[in-house]
Amino acid sequence: MSVEAKPFTLPNQHEYHGQPFPLALKVNATSLEDACAWARENAAELDAQAAAHGAVLLRGLPLASPEDFDAIVGAFDFPNFSYADSLSNAYRINYTPRVFSANEAPPEVTIFLHHEMAQTPSPPAKLFFFCQTAPTEGGATPVCRSDILWEHLVEQRPAFADDCKNKGLKYSNVMPAEADKSSGMGRSWQSTFSAETREAAEARMTALGYTWEWQPNGDLRATTPVLPAVRDLGDDRHSFFNQLIAAFNGWKDTRNDPAKAITFGDGTPLAPADVAGASTLADEVTFDLPWQTGDLALVDNYTAMHGRRTFKGTRKVLASLVAA
Repeated sequence: MSVEAKPFTLPNQHEYHGQPFPLALKVNATSLEDACAWARENAAELDAQAAAHGAVLLRGLPLASPEDFDAIVGAFDFPNFSYADSLSNAYRINYTPRVFSANEAPPEVTIFLHHEMAQTPSPPAKLFFFCQTAPTEGGATPVCRSDILWEHLVEQRPAFADDCKNKGLKYSNVMPAEADKSSGMGRSWQSTFSAETREAAEARMTALGYTWEWQPNGDLRATTPVLPAVRDLGDDRHSFFNQLIAAFNGWKDTRNDPAKAITFGDGTPLAPADVAGASTLADEVTFDLPWQTGDLALVDNYTAMHGRRTFKGTRKVLASLVAA
């Protein structure tokens, strides 16, 4: 039997410029072998659909384990973006060289909207998410169309939009000396910079254009170079490509104060009213992906932000990153 993918409608699904967000497809593959063959044949089309729609939800694939997820990601044959080599500040668990936990923060912690690793000089282009176990309550992955958000910001907060586009942003966070599993941003500095010593970490930061300050307890405050806050998508669209909402609202733990986490590129502070306004506008163009066990989602990291709602029960969502 040939594998077919048919669009279906999700409850409260959004629509922008005549396109559903996210695009949802039911795939009738009955074996992992058939699913991988279908992914291999349709990878280019799904890539283009993710770029156009922001995210594509695939339901009905016979996926049950990290190994199944690894197999179908491999079938797409996109370039792998290794989490171990990334500069993400989230603590995660690797299952295979390209599959890891989406976030190990406790279930009561909200992960605010963000573009994956937009607070680093080298973010991934796309993300796969796989729901191995859906929670009993909550736990949706909110996805936000950042290109539509940018349109709204230009219309409703033009001065703020201009500052974001022209000044860029700098991010600062304190990384623990040892992994902090209780925090959504608890990855140690050794793991983040692939460095066993302070000297090796400083050499990596120097090469990346970071500045830093060692804390008395061995933690590390690292500040990025100026990074773009807006991305040209190349088709007359721009996206609000950054971690501003997450940094200002969610970079809070025993080491970090969100008010100190982010500035404009020239060092001037962001007005809380502007960030609150951007957060409100983002919420208006955000859809909560309602996970079912076995679901696979492909998110274009340049077009759509994502996050995580709080949940009850066991939730196991795995991720894999795609390099540019």
